[in-house]
Amino acid sequence: MENLTRRSFLKTTGAGLAAASALSGVTAKAAASERVRHAVIGLGGQGKRHTKGFAAMDICEVVAVCDVDPQRRDAAVAVTPYPDKIAKHEDYRRILEDKTIDSVSIATCDHWHTPIAIAALIAGKHVYVEKPCGHNVHECQALVEAAKKSGKCVQHGTQARSGKGVIAAVQALREGAIGKVRMAKAINQQLRAPIGRAPEEAPPPGVNYDMWLGPAPVHPFTKNRWHYNWHWFWDYGCGDIANDGVHETDVARWGLGVGMPKRVSASGGQLFYDDDHETPDTQVVMYEYDECYLMYEMRLWCDYEIGGMENGTVFFGDKGTISFDGGKGCFLTLKGEEPKQIGGGHEWETHVRNFIECVKANDKSKLNAPIEEGAISATMCHMGNISTRVGRSLAVDTNSWSFVGDDDANKLLKREYRKGYELPVYA
Repeated sequence: MENLTRRSFLKTTGAGLAAASALSGVTAKAAASERVRHAVIGLGGQGKRHTKGFAAMDICEVVAVCDVDPQRRDAAVAVTPYPDKIAKHEDYRRILEDKTIDSVSIATCDHWHTPIAIAALIAGKHVYVEKPCGHNVHECQALVEAAKKSGKCVQHGTQARSGKGVIAAVQALREGAIGKVRMAKAINQQLRAPIGRAPEEAPPPGVNYDMWLGPAPVHPFTKNRWHYNWHWFWDYGCGDIANDGVHETDVARWGLGVGMPKRVSASGGQLFYDDDHETPDTQVVMYEYDECYLMYEMRLWCDYEIGGMENGTVFFGDKGTISFDGGKGCFLTLKGEEPKQIGGGHEWETHVRNFIECVKANDKSKLNAPIEEGAISATMCHMGNISTRVGRSLAVDTNSWSFVGDDDANKLLKREYRKGYELPVYA
């Protein structure tokens, strides 16, 4: 797979891509009276949810799915009302070749999110990309730029932005319900079982493991680097801060009304795991702004709630707190008073419908989680990991999304891409 640009995609064949004749005239714009023709790429737990959820909408039709694992392809289409009408592919490029497909959702491993998203934009598709939108800071920036140039809808999978609870929380904060807010805490606490140590072995039959590796370095197959557990290896995932923690961080940032921080200070490591994990099981990150702080806490060894909350976000103001737990909703607690619920929880179905409605209207301005916002929250998670890995506090250049005077940290802003799997460029 060569270094892909829009021009090369449309005018050349490029290592297995479709000929220009198959793509000429691609607009990926659905008429108002038509259902959006959608495809899902990556069919793990979330991808299977995408397949079922998009197929259930009256304004959308899932017409194709893609995964390197044939068992997952079969399992995904089986949850739809029309499994025999959905094309199944091993290679995502077959989906991008199809000019009748309007939009794609990407629920692959993290290291494939941005490469496929940019390639989809080059092919004229609207994109729903799961969190984190990029495997590193450079990819987040590249996807934002590609989305801007394409003019297409690109929705980030931080679905709390479509939830009534978070919307109610942000409105209450803006109205001064708890006075001046000086800190928000994003909390990720849960029990994730150890994964043990897995031996090297042959990939499962029928699996295109080389394509699964994609941009990542070649490594022998192990079951711990495979389904879901890939999250805990730096080559493919970004740890739980960018897996679950990005949701809470995004809510905290939205509620505070802030963008990139001016400084990131983090510490973390493995206090619980003694296995193949590379990423932390315990992590604390502090993001510094001029008038407030955003704190992230992660404990992956808690099989109990703390303060009545598992994963969630708490805002601290002069008059009290506003807390949000995706499973329970949003609560306002003023000093000396009992908590009062002011909104419900996450609404994933509302989030994906918002995306499809924007695709039908060809109007990215009404996206609830536009990529410009998702990229900031994902980048903050990456910066928290970088501070953890280099072991020091880092000053942030908020314009370039880089670190001031720290070459070691800046080297971790991007990755090396395996030959043949370079990052596409929207030219």
